[in-house]
Amino acid sequence: MRAPGFWWRDDPTPAARLLAPLGAVYGALAARRMARAGAEAPCPVVCIGNFTLGGAGKTPTALAVAGLLGDLGRRPVFLSRGYGGRLAGPVRVEPTRHGAAEVGDEPLLLARAAPAIVARDRVAGAQACRAAGADIIVMDDGLQNPSLAKTFVIAVVDGAVGLGNGRVFPAGPLRAPAAVQWPRVHAALVIGEGAPGARVLVEARARGLPALRGRLVPDPAVAASLRGRPVLAFAGIGRPEKFFATLREVGADLRETRAFPDHHAFTAAEAEALAAEASRRNLLLVTTEKDRVRLPPALPVATLPVGLALEEPEALCALLRGL
Repeated sequence: MRAPGFWWRDDPTPAARLLAPLGAVYGALAARRMARAGAEAPCPVVCIGNFTLGGAGKTPTALAVAGLLGDLGRRPVFLSRGYGGRLAGPVRVEPTRHGAAEVGDEPLLLARAAPAIVARDRVAGAQACRAAGADIIVMDDGLQNPSLAKTFVIAVVDGAVGLGNGRVFPAGPLRAPAAVQWPRVHAALVIGEGAPGARVLVEARARGLPALRGRLVPDPAVAASLRGRPVLAFAGIGRPEKFFATLREVGADLRETRAFPDHHAFTAAEAEALAAEASRRNLLLVTTEKDRVRLPPALPVATLPVGLALEEPEALCALLRGL
């Protein structure tokens, strides 16, 4: 789905107030579900979650955390629900054999860095991670999923929007009431600048939690190759405008943009139409790495990879070292 604009406004809009009763019901059900005790995993679990629906930078964070754990001598394996994929799992992701329609888009990116298991049953998935050689599991998403006990939870927040209007879906972007989610978080990581994210860091510190900062950094070589190039950019992520802003920041000449819902399953006709328009107007077609894995392999499209740069990586290393 595409997040409505009123979710991100501080002042409650008529739509938010109208949907508030539904949000109260949804929030109560989510809170009851989150209160359940989870099964113990066969090894420590680091959960990379977020308070809200949509993208916040969880996948780059999961990749960065796995990299830090590897540097500490650990053997991380990723665990993902595989949103958008048809395989229930547990199944080990093989990028040369699986596609996004089978395992989802994020697991294909994660599997480039370390073994990745897709499983809708998180407990069975944790066992499969252990069988794949894990001595620690990096779970992409799952803060609100109670089935598996978590050793350490990092809540990732988009600094530009924070917790939005602070209301629960559908009145706002929260997956459950913030007051229910905060006690299950061990650290907050705000990615990017913005007053909404700064308020989240203040709340984290007030609760005695580590308050971390980071930013998404484009691949320098690819960024340089895009500088001055006339571009048609498209994205089906939580906030496509973040991707478009990044392209402008690296100097791409953004002539057209196309925004699609998060995890959009591109049809062949949509992909062909994008390629045809780019060709007709002599524009370079550019998208995100996450979108690229949901597109036909032969489609002529460039990607701009991004990675997470932590403001104080040693602070996160210290938190991970004790797990």
